[in-house]
Amino acid sequence: MKGNSMNKPEEEFTIKLHPRPQEKVSLDIPTDTLASLKKVAASRDMSCEALLKLYIGQGLREDLAKSFSNRVLEATAQVLAKHIDSEAEISDILQEIRTETSR
Repeated sequence: MKGNSMNKPEEEFTIKLHPRPQEKVSLDIPTDTLASLKKVAASRDMSCEALLKLYIGQGLREDLAKSFSNRVLEATAQVLAKHIDSEAEISDILQEIRTETSR
């Protein structure tokens, strides 16, 4: 098994990131918050900058997903309004969709 890639697992899991343009920002953070960030970053074996980027990315993805979901619900409401005369029925359907997707 000379060519077996199991001997070199790093070849199987190479992550190729495309560099993206970046811009420096300055941010005032309360001293106690920064101290907490540094502790959490150290416990995760990462830099404070990397932890901040992680938190920003998570929050951004969450907000973008919520925005997309809202647009889908608005489009759904418009389509339903073309086919159903009852606003109460449309409201009930949309509420059921919200309930089912929030689980």
